[in-house]
Amino acid sequence: MKEEQKRPTIKQLPTHERPRERLIQNGDEHLTDAELLGIIIRDGTTNYSAVDLAQQLLSEYGDFRRLSMASVGELCKIKGIGPARAAQIKASLAIAKRFSTISVKPLQQFKCSNDIFDHFHERLRGKKQEIFAVVLLDNKNRVIKELSISAGSLTSSIVHPREVFNPAIKESAASVIFVHNHPSGDPEPSKEDIQITNRLLEAGNIVGIKVLDHIIIGNNCFVSFKDKGIIS
Repeated sequence: MKEEQKRPTIKQLPTHERPRERLIQNGDEHLTDAELLGIIIRDGTTNYSAVDLAQQLLSEYGDFRRLSMASVGELCKIKGIGPARAAQIKASLAIAKRFSTISVKPLQQFKCSNDIFDHFHERLRGKKQEIFAVVLLDNKNRVIKELSISAGSLTSSIVHPREVFNPAIKESAASVIFVHNHPSGDPEPSKEDIQITNRLLEAGNIVGIKVLDHIIIGNNCFVSFKDKGIIS
């Protein structure tokens, strides 16, 4: 029986075709997802290159987000992916996730609603419960700190003005921005979202702390109460 012809490994490819060398010379923008993942996997098998293995993983899971949710055991079900390669993949995706959820630094400024979305999106999308956060700002709209107020279905009992504005008063915040997610992926405000926001607006007026915006984050999209005219 004729032996199956082996596919070339990445090291056997011409230098200008190797993903790692192309990244070094031209940057990551010109590499496909499979090539980037192949660099992480590093080594292939007898019949498959590292990029081939990466392509199998992406074909199985669809994208990096779904891939990051797979366990080591599940990754090892892909032919050619053992515990060591699975650990490398999990570690790289964990680093990417942690990088995307780095808290804002004091004195950082959010210049528009899209800046807020970009900062919170990776952290909040895909969550199975609603997370309500508040960003405290000084009188120049610079970040003092951000705080998670509650986790669970958004209700007036969970998101109470006292819990929201007490830390703002302690930190001498001049204004606040509210952020929460919709696990459904649809960021359109519910009737209760609007009611709670109006209640918090009233409380902010009483204590002299302005509510600048309320951002609801969905799946790759968001709604800004200010942009919609709900908050003036």
